[in-house]
Amino acid sequence: MKIEVFAALKDYFDGEFEVTTNASSIEAVKAILVNLQPSAIDVLNTCRFAVNDEFIDNDFQLQESDTISIIPPSSGG
Repeated sequence: MKIEVFAALKDYFDGEFEVTTNASSIEAVKAILVNLQPSAIDVLNTCRFAVNDEFIDNDFQLQESDTISIIPPSSGG
């Protein structure tokens, strides 16, 4: 599964990386990422998730070939 992270998450993870997992839900992916970087939990809990460039709900069923984009909230001016 390919993971892309943006903004503040780049302080914890590479911008793009792969994880080998059978995770079928966003909650499972979040648990894997928290296991890799426990200090990222607060940021991960505020993020939106997209799969293959489309925002999804937490009950979306993931496939092993999916690309998951994790987008923290942003503020602009």
